[in-house]
Amino acid sequence: MSLMRVRGIRGAITAHENTKESINEATKELLLAVVRENELDTEDIASIVFTVTADLMADFPASAARDLGWTLVPLLCTTEIDVPGSLGKVIRVLVHVNTTKKQDEIKHIYLRDAVRLRLDLTSAQ
Repeated sequence: MSLMRVRGIRGAITAHENTKESINEATKELLLAVVRENELDTEDIASIVFTVTADLMADFPASAARDLGWTLVPLLCTTEIDVPGSLGKVIRVLVHVNTTKKQDEIKHIYLRDAVRLRLDLTSAQ
């Protein structure tokens, strides 16, 4: 029997614009891809930390998770460090999950323009 551990799953996606609808749609796409690619059940999710770039302020990404019915998952939103020249309109997640998977079995998900953020991870997918 494999030992259950808490693992982190990273991911990011770009929103098309700074609107509630765009942030919500992008966040849902990212969260559902994390769940699908890592074969998760929402009961496996211990917590999620969301960050957004300073140019996304129309809504909290956590609202999208709540819309998906993830009402018991602890969620936190914050602003990403505003590094000059960095990619804009990015929603990032750090999903903490309870799993028996090894670290090298975790699939980190980068979508849309955010694939540029971690080419080392996206090229393996």
